[in-house]
Amino acid sequence: MTALIFDMDGVIVDSNQMHRQAWEAFNRRYGLETTEEMHQRMYGKRNDWIVRDFYGEGMTPEEVEARGRAKERLYREMMAGRIEQMLVPGLRAFLERHRDLPMGVGSNAEPENVAFVLDEAGLRRYFRAVVDGHQVRHAKPHPEVYLRVAELLETEPARCIVFEDSHSGAAAAVAAGMRVVGLSTTDDNLSGTAITVDNFRSGDLDLWLQAQIRPV
Repeated sequence: MTALIFDMDGVIVDSNQMHRQAWEAFNRRYGLETTEEMHQRMYGKRNDWIVRDFYGEGMTPEEVEARGRAKERLYREMMAGRIEQMLVPGLRAFLERHRDLPMGVGSNAEPENVAFVLDEAGLRRYFRAVVDGHQVRHAKPHPEVYLRVAELLETEPARCIVFEDSHSGAAAAVAAGMRVVGLSTTDDNLSGTAITVDNFRSGDLDLWLQAQIRPV
């Protein structure tokens, strides 16, 4: 059976603008102004990579973790009460239509962020497997996140369809041997995608997906 795997930021919730604002506010605490180039580098990356990129390699692992967690606390404070309006259009209806398929989440995000989004939006019931960036040794663009979700869903990678919005995420899915649907919330020119759509209301997506789903 075909399995559907979803990244979170930019796929389940259109949170990129809020992450940008949170990084800008957080970095100012340390006298660091966040450039557009810095924003572009952080998309799809795990926090340990982002913190070292922004603040340098001289930090201890404990300092890196503390800053990453502090930034995400600020992000969740800024997102409180706004999750529903920030869901990618058509997502809830799409999940309901395909609820009989095995579905999972594979994200580089902090576990607290994943729980916050899924629980605040009442979406956890749709997903049989949830893997966050702290459950794997190697974050995207390494394929480990998606391979672990496929393992938990008991589905061969070749039968998995991944929904992604970032270059690193699409690269991870391709490296895992999975088909990729690109969401244009972050970038509409991802390499390796089979189809790119604006959101889950796309009729083209429904037609394409019908052709891909195969019975057991």
